[in-house]
Amino acid sequence: MTQDVDKVKRLVAFKARLEKKIEETESELRNLQDSLEIVDSILLEKGFKRAEITKQATPKTAKEEGVSERVSEPSSEVENAVPLRTASGELLATLYVKEDSVNLVPAEEKVFTVTTPPFNSFLVERVLTKMQERDIELSRTGQLPSSRIFSYEIIQDDGVIREMVIKNVDSDRLRELKSSIRWTLEKMLEKK
Repeated sequence: MTQDVDKVKRLVAFKARLEKKIEETESELRNLQDSLEIVDSILLEKGFKRAEITKQATPKTAKEEGVSERVSEPSSEVENAVPLRTASGELLATLYVKEDSVNLVPAEEKVFTVTTPPFNSFLVERVLTKMQERDIELSRTGQLPSSRIFSYEIIQDDGVIREMVIKNVDSDRLRELKSSIRWTLEKMLEKK
């Protein structure tokens, strides 16, 4: 009997060590991902450019308001490429950040559809539309030129998100968009 109790105690201690090691490894992975983002940013500043995406889809009629079905290529004027990853390091998408706009391109192997929650209910309605409504109100009161109103376009092919083009983005909104998009894509991935 005491032998079984000793085995259980050793297993509990081993389990605690495993959990601690997993936590440390996940923390190290997050630090490495942050370092990689910084290196990518520096490389882009020094003139290194990612190859342009050449995938094209046939233009079709939009099935949802504000949703286009063409695929555009990120401009060669990209200033910064920011990978969006899950907590485990899986690439979800890349944000191509320019001076005041952002292009989001899902990872090649990922299929995200506009109908998968919480894409419309959270990202479109609570984040993107709210940002746009705030700017429209500021423009209406003369505090913001109409040319600076936040706008977005969701480029999709038969419901599959190919790209999102977001214009008039400042640094504060970029931070909010980064975290909101990452969270949304992670939740959408979990639904698959």
